[in-house]
Amino acid sequence: MRGNPTARAAGIVVLVVTALLGSAYLLGRSLMPDQPQGQATAIRTNAEASYFADQPSTSAPTGPPSASSSPTEAGQDGSKRDAGDDKLFGAHSTTGTPRLALTFDDGPDPRYTPQVLATLREFDVKATFCVVGENAQDHPDLIQAIVADGHTLCNHSWHHDITLGTRSTDTIRADLKRTNDAIHAAVPGAPIAWYRQPGGAWSYSVVSVARQLGMTPLHWSVDPSDWQAPGARKITATVVSQVEPGSVVLMHDAGGDRQGTVDALRPILADLTQRFELEALPTEPT
Repeated sequence: MRGNPTARAAGIVVLVVTALLGSAYLLGRSLMPDQPQGQATAIRTNAEASYFADQPSTSAPTGPPSASSSPTEAGQDGSKRDAGDDKLFGAHSTTGTPRLALTFDDGPDPRYTPQVLATLREFDVKATFCVVGENAQDHPDLIQAIVADGHTLCNHSWHHDITLGTRSTDTIRADLKRTNDAIHAAVPGAPIAWYRQPGGAWSYSVVSVARQLGMTPLHWSVDPSDWQAPGARKITATVVSQVEPGSVVLMHDAGGDRQGTVDALRPILADLTQRFELEALPTEPT
């Protein structure tokens, strides 16, 4: 039986269109470039990298702390000094032996120096006194008492000039010689083997001049900041907790209200003499 001609024609059209669409699809696929093998894994690759956007790289520097974070010491002017670094220009900050050295700055002072001398005598301890030239000139009897008790003398400049190290070598030399002359006027021939720069503000020039005059530059390793008058209890606690063999302890017997230092000295000596040998620094240049 013959079919309807219209239906046959429609079926042929459908077959032709289907064939054309299939051919177009295949042609289009053949013209597209191949997908790179790794592209589909790009996100995973980023996740497997050594760091993420919100996490520091493991390759970041992890070296030692910079020099600016090193321990510091405070000078009398409140300035900070790095212990053992080149800011000391070779100044001694330890005794070089297991013994401890107590040092007293800025005197002599008729209110406090006699009390310090009496307490040292009580414990049979020798110390080092870093004296200011104008005070030595005003109180020669106290310079004589210091030497008579067997303590060591140290030059501490004429007028406690913290900026002395920045001045010309001629100015530095005149200042240190003037101070030595005032000391020797009271105790002719007494050795002055040490020089301590006020505030610990060392410079190459002041160290060089001191050495030329036969004096060894003297810094410190323990500073209870008694010049700030924190009280006897705090001064004592700082000294007895921080000292170790070879320590040079900085204290003051003048330059302000030093009664706290005087009151702290007895408990300090009671503790230290049980644990260490204490000495006056040697009177020969080192």
